[in-house]
Amino acid sequence: MFDHPFHEIEPLTFYEILRLRIDVFVVEQNCPYPELDGFDIDLDTRHIWIADEESPVSYLRVLRENKEVNRISRVATSLHNRHRGMAESLIEHVINTTSGELVLDAQAYLEDWYEEMGFMTNGEAFEEGCGRDVNSGILHVPMVYKRKID
Repeated sequence: MFDHPFHEIEPLTFYEILRLRIDVFVVEQNCPYPELDGFDIDLDTRHIWIADEESPVSYLRVLRENKEVNRISRVATSLHNRHRGMAESLIEHVINTTSGELVLDAQAYLEDWYEEMGFMTNGEAFEEGCGRDVNSGILHVPMVYKRKID
């Protein structure tokens, strides 16, 4: 598992991360939107991934929203590597290495999966627009991680 800010990532590796994200979100989910949103290069953004011999196959990033809140986003696993626990390992890594509150906007069909890892719904479902047609989006649910108190 790799966990690095943008400036520590080799250019070819970041290219492969972007390819994975575009393959999953733009091509597979048919949601054409600007994948390069400017958040990737923020100094506080963490890029976390699992790679096979050649390239990243499961990925997420963590954006620092403020001193207390971190946002998990762009959780993606290549089609041939799904259902092998990789994304769950990435989420567990973030939970164990990130202080403060963790939030995310889960695609609605994954709400139960995130709940199994300790996230709770934290608001009303909303549709995130794809490209120019804001009515052709994907239903998302805001969620927050509830840390266990020992």
